[in-house]
Amino acid sequence: MVGVKHLVQRIIEQRQQGVQVTLLAVCPNSDAVLEAAVRAAASNDTPMLFAATLNQVDRDGGYTGQTPNDLVARMGELAVQYGCESPLYLCLDHGGPWLKDAHAGLSLAETMAALKASLSACLAAGYALLHIDPTVDRTLPPGQPPPIETVLGRTVELIAYAEAERERMGLPSVSYEVGTEEVHGGLVDLETFDRFLAGLQSGLAARGLTHAWPCFIVGRVGTDLHTSTFDPASARRLYERVAPLGSLIKGHYTDWVANPEAYPETGMGGANVGPEFTATELDALLDLWKRERQLGRAASGFEGALRQAVVASGRWRKWRTPGEEGRAFDELTPDRQAWMVSTGARYVWTDPAVLAARRRLYDNLRDELADPHAFVVDRIAQNIQRYVDAFNLKQSRARLAG
Repeated sequence: MVGVKHLVQRIIEQRQQGVQVTLLAVCPNSDAVLEAAVRAAASNDTPMLFAATLNQVDRDGGYTGQTPNDLVARMGELAVQYGCESPLYLCLDHGGPWLKDAHAGLSLAETMAALKASLSACLAAGYALLHIDPTVDRTLPPGQPPPIETVLGRTVELIAYAEAERERMGLPSVSYEVGTEEVHGGLVDLETFDRFLAGLQSGLAARGLTHAWPCFIVGRVGTDLHTSTFDPASARRLYERVAPLGSLIKGHYTDWVANPEAYPETGMGGANVGPEFTATELDALLDLWKRERQLGRAASGFEGALRQAVVASGRWRKWRTPGEEGRAFDELTPDRQAWMVSTGARYVWTDPAVLAARRRLYDNLRDELADPHAFVVDRIAQNIQRYVDAFNLKQSRARLAG
């Protein structure tokens, strides 16, 4: 299987010939999403990336309950189930200090040590790409981003560590992604972006790591947590800067983007989608729950179990706006509560009470719907298909393999 860097080079070459493609990176925040994405890769004969954060998948299981080895094994099972011959690439998303919620109270030394152990686990499991993102620094006052020199130094340090570990384990080359568009310290203007690129070039060269130059640079292209309009002009400017270096721009926060067809047109190399597929999974389950109620069947209690688990997790608090700080969940507006449950559902799909309620829901509908699980996976796959079509990925395996 060719590496992600090879795919990027092929996209650059084909763009010069008038062929425009953007790779899709699905965040595997549930088993149903993972299954739907593997199914989409198989049915469209396209490569698929899977961008997993350390909150989702890590040595401790993350909120999906999976270690990197577990995720690799499960992806393999699904590839066999769906007869998928297209390459499937596991990728670490946002690998940086303090980017795992459980690391919030750790010192710099502690979070870096934990992160490096996780990088080693990802490499050993066979991840194809590592996103190195040291743009959070909890030693600084809240809201203050680290200096670009700090970001560069830690980026090079972590790539150097990963390369040393890869060589120690006798593993083939891996690809890298760097940068972020996050408000906590991203590459938010062209001057900073250019400084970052120049500093990364010199930093990697000084360590003899020019071979580890990243294939993806994450940049701000208009979308964020609350904005769904992609900015083609910004994307083109960034593309012109990184394509001569052998890299492409990767977009995060692609969820619900209004104009996904503009991504390949502007040279975007990849795009991450995650929360949107969680919302699709939830919508499908709530449709089943409503059907259960309409039929007057024994209540599964699914909606209440999910809501209770999201509230009990406490993770919804990190999505509060400044005007909502200090408020209890029930003090938020109904619309905001619904948004919090939809966004936070991915954190609790493996909660025992949620799993039990979901099983009861499926059981209560089996004489009306042959396979409720397939109904949910199908809905997610339909949504994934929207991006596959917009990104020109159908039947792309052969031409991207080169």
